Amino acid sequence: ESLIYVALIVPILSLVFHLMVSLNKHKPWIETSYHGVITENMDTVLLDPPLVALDKDAPVPYAGEICAFKIHGQEAPFEAVVLNRTSGEGVLRARGHVDCELQKEYTFVIQAYDCGAGANGAGWKKSHKAVVHIQVDDVNEFAPVFRESVYHATLTEAKIYDSILQVEAWDQDCSPQYSQICNYEIATPDTPFAIDRNGNIRNTERLSYDKQQHYKIMVTAYDCGQKRAADSVPVHIDVKPVCKPGWQGWNKRVDYEPGTGSKQLFPKMHLETCGGPLSSVRVMVELQTSHIGKGCDRETYSEKSLQKLCGAASGSTDLLPAPSVATNWTASLLTDSGRDSDLIFRFDGRQAANVPDRVVPQNLTDQFTIATWMKHGPSPGLRAEKETLLCNSDKTEMNRHHYSLYVHNCRLVFLLRRDFTQMDTFRPAEFHWKLDQICDKEWHYYVINVEFPTVTLFVDGMTYEPYLVTDDWPIHPSQIDVQLTVGACWQGGEVTTPRFTQYFRGSLSGLTIRPGKIETQKVISCLQACKEGLDINSLESLGKGIKFHFNPAQSVLVMEGEDLESVNMALTKVSYINSRQFPTPGLRKLHISTTVQCFGEDTCISIPDIKAVVMVLPPSEPRITITGVERLVQLADDFTTPAGVVLFKDIRIISTVTKTDADFTEPTASHRLGVLEVMHNLDYCDVLVIGEELNPEEESLEIHHSSLIGKHLDATNSTSGISVYGVDSMLHYEQAIRQVRYRNWRPAGLLERKFRLSCSELNGRYTSNEFNLEVSVVHSSEAVEHVNHMVAQPQYMRPVHHPLMVHTLNSNHNSGTPPAATVVIVMCIAALVVIVVLGIYRIHTTNQDGSKSDEDGGKEAEMDWDDSTLTITVNPMEEDEAREEELEEEEDEDEDELAGENSSADSEDSGEEEETEAHNIKGKLEWDHHTTLQY
Repeated sequence: ESLIYVALIVPILSLVFHLMVSLNKHKPWIETSYHGVITENMDTVLLDPPLVALDKDAPVPYAGEICAFKIHGQEAPFEAVVLNRTSGEGVLRARGHVDCELQKEYTFVIQAYDCGAGANGAGWKKSHKAVVHIQVDDVNEFAPVFRESVYHATLTEAKIYDSILQVEAWDQDCSPQYSQICNYEIATPDTPFAIDRNGNIRNTERLSYDKQQHYKIMVTAYDCGQKRAADSVPVHIDVKPVCKPGWQGWNKRVDYEPGTGSKQLFPKMHLETCGGPLSSVRVMVELQTSHIGKGCDRETYSEKSLQKLCGAASGSTDLLPAPSVATNWTASLLTDSGRDSDLIFRFDGRQAANVPDRVVPQNLTDQFTIATWMKHGPSPGLRAEKETLLCNSDKTEMNRHHYSLYVHNCRLVFLLRRDFTQMDTFRPAEFHWKLDQICDKEWHYYVINVEFPTVTLFVDGMTYEPYLVTDDWPIHPSQIDVQLTVGACWQGGEVTTPRFTQYFRGSLSGLTIRPGKIETQKVISCLQACKEGLDINSLESLGKGIKFHFNPAQSVLVMEGEDLESVNMALTKVSYINSRQFPTPGLRKLHISTTVQCFGEDTCISIPDIKAVVMVLPPSEPRITITGVERLVQLADDFTTPAGVVLFKDIRIISTVTKTDADFTEPTASHRLGVLEVMHNLDYCDVLVIGEELNPEEESLEIHHSSLIGKHLDATNSTSGISVYGVDSMLHYEQAIRQVRYRNWRPAGLLERKFRLSCSELNGRYTSNEFNLEVSVVHSSEAVEHVNHMVAQPQYMRPVHHPLMVHTLNSNHNSGTPPAATVVIVMCIAALVVIVVLGIYRIHTTNQDGSKSDEDGGKEAEMDWDDSTLTITVNPMEEDEAREEELEEEEDEDEDELAGENSSADSEDSGEEEETEAHNIKGKLEWDHHTTLQY
């Protein structure tokens, strides 16, 4: 049966198949090619022509209908969908995300399929293959981005550039429209720059390095879809000066702190030559200090102190001292104290001074020296008159000039007319020098050394011989007095009214004359030496190719070298130094000139001169303080001894400066003021008599010469006091002042003397306090009355010798004695007075009895009672009641103690204690001149 069934069904199916095939006779038809466009991030594709499949079997169901479109190749992310089976319309759409930046175009093959002969799709037919080309349209989704995060450029000033630099931006979009940058823009307003569409930046005006050295601008970009860059890019443009040969890297001002030694002036300076090859470089550095003091910063001590300091021979006479009671002839002259206590006298052609006869050296001999500081300019008029610095001429009757120093037509002339001797012949009389320094309006130090007939001139330590020497007859002797004048010449004869003539116009300082000796070159150099100048740090590091030399004052330095780098390195070693502890503050000008030579040429490029300044800062001003015992009580007999009375036995001289904690090694958080003890020199200390001047017939102030040996000190005294002068340490001044003694041969009517001590540094620039000392005289009959004035130095005022210390001004010091302690001390002193008076009275009575019984032996047994053996110790804290009750016992004990002390003092000399004690009680008692009662 099965076989029969199969045999029957097969023919039937074959018949049906043939029937169906006969119904689907044609294949679908589509276009041979399609072009489509899809916008990225979208899914619909616009095809041209539209996707439509046709089948000739239509309208036969199934056979004439389109059931599907199939895509072949490249795994294209698209799918074709049939919209209408009957009409054959379809659509092409994206199966996922289409990104133009990943792929701009797609190409694939598509075919159409009909529905076959029936519902089951059997017998379907497919069309031919059609090529589909899809283009992905771009969307402007990305903003331009610059290729660099920051741009830098450098341009030279005063030049217009077509393009300084080019910035570049890019866009990730795929299409030319959105991926190309169509425009650039400078976002920073008001800048002298512009940018074109290609990103080239140029300057719109000439830039100046002095006006602005750096510019920063922000630049943005736009793509062709006008989308702006998310972030603007910074562009830094540096303006460099036009390459001008010259020095670079130097400061116009250099501050100098006093006491810091040598300071570099040009630590980073170098020479810019704009690439030109050089064969040699010559640099001259000049320090200009003509406006400081007398030409530069020098020591401003008095002439006497400076001469002592430099080891000059003694015996010079200062013809232009500071006006005072003893030196009043300079009081009428114009003074220009200038700065730093420099004593300068200015002459305007109307002032002059007669030097008193008591001051004038009477005999100059064949050897003498005239020295002075002079500042002088050209004289007015074609034929200027003589301008006299120093003149010794006849006082009356005649008009003879014995010797004079004057300026005439910028020539310095020294006239010396010798007195007549047995040989009446021509002798050298006028010595002429023609020097630029005489009329350059600058300070110079002139020294004329006379070793007749040879005369030598020193100017600033340099020797000059006269260019002209004229002879003249000697002056015949006469009885006419002479007059020495400064600033003009005295004409006392041959005129109706004696007057000054040949006035000097200029400035003078330190005019001195020394008869009998001439100055040495070493002393002259010391007297005019500058304490500031140029210096070189580490000479050994200059290199062998560098040559240099200084002028004598070290104000001019010249350096030469062939290698530019070596010259640059050498110039960084140039420094300024000021060796004064208290320099003159203010500006010092620096001038640097440079000469450059090239190979085969004399000069190739010009290097501009540069000008700078050194600012010397003000030093911390010292405060000089004198302390010691201010009240001294002495017995009248002490003043009559040859040694006199030492006035300032406990004197102490210290100096302090005020500093902030910033100046200390370890400053605290709060900058407080502090006091720092410093050591420096003094140049004089004066002990003046307060009240009536000393009577030379009765009293004097003295200091033994031995006290000054080994020190740079000397002393002068007068009826008004005593002056110790010379540049030396405070310690040496202390030692010298402690040896000042007062003597009085007739102290009977003397009750007290007052003295005042003051000291100076730098000729009065810094002065101490005025320390007053009152000396009271105790007469034997007035012991009770005057002993109440005996006061010792309070314990809290005793000087303590200590090393360098720092104190804060905020420290609290008790400067007074508590009231209760004062009452106790006063009562103790009153009790002590009674004891001493009774003791003296009983000893005096014993001495009178002993002298009557043994007058001859008493003379031999006279005893010197030194104050070292008399030691009275008082305890001020003992109770007053106990002292009153035991007063009588203390009187007896005190009498025994005095006798015992006398005997013990003499027993050391004789070796026989008992005999000497008994003998001394009977002997005559004398007070030693060293005895000073102090309580």
